[in-house]
Amino acid sequence: MSHWIVGDLQGCYDDFMRLLEHIQFDPASDRLWIAGDLVNRGPDSLQTLRAVYNLRAQVDCVLGNHDLHLLAQAFGVAPKAQPDLVPILEAADGDALLQWLASRPLAIHLPAFNTLIVHAGVYRDWSVDEVLAHARTVQSQLLGEGRSAFLSAMYGNEPDHWDPAHQEADRLRLIVNCLTRMRFCRPDGRLDLSAKGQPGTDQSAVPWFAVAGRRSRDTQIVFGHWSTLGTVRWPEHNVVGLDTGCVWGGSLTALRLEDGHLASVSCPLHRQPGD
Repeated sequence: MSHWIVGDLQGCYDDFMRLLEHIQFDPASDRLWIAGDLVNRGPDSLQTLRAVYNLRAQVDCVLGNHDLHLLAQAFGVAPKAQPDLVPILEAADGDALLQWLASRPLAIHLPAFNTLIVHAGVYRDWSVDEVLAHARTVQSQLLGEGRSAFLSAMYGNEPDHWDPAHQEADRLRLIVNCLTRMRFCRPDGRLDLSAKGQPGTDQSAVPWFAVAGRRSRDTQIVFGHWSTLGTVRWPEHNVVGLDTGCVWGGSLTALRLEDGHLASVSCPLHRQPGD
């Protein structure tokens, strides 16, 4: 029995199938988690989402920013519609797929492996228990009657820090931004969603996982979202970044939790950077 975590799929169905074959994934005994962004940008988001849904007894995922955008598009509140998501919305099984996706969490804790899975990152001042509590708060919004209003209000870059005194919509937006969009922070821990590229590109910003005083440091955090990170393992920070740019012609990578083994398959170029 093996336990795997896989990086961003982004609609790359064929590559996902090849990776499952490569790691000899056995649904009868193995378990697998995906670090968010099942859909968008790749050649077949519908087939990818269907494949994960059909394996849902053995495969789970956290939500990424593109998955949340799909839900917003389904409810007609996305600022910009993505054409490659339309086949999901028009599919006969689309409602079932979307309802399942909306029930997925923003964070998954695997105590047996001392591992937390998120799509993007973890705010400096949050413990693992607080991350899970905040993720549950968002999940309740996605499953509640007010989810359309929540999805409409989740877009934006402010606030850049956590404050329990913030309005509910601002607190929810910060949770979403930390767990599904964050890459860089300022040295004081404030989010910097404008910084781009590899670590060191912007001398005034640091990777979220390298911010001094991060409370989640004793738990291994496995995440996706950052295809330009430059390397997968950052042992000095106890993190593993599994987005290795499948959709950009990189690779699709999986981490085996039992021994830390990394497995990957090379991927064709599905999307030009900047598209």
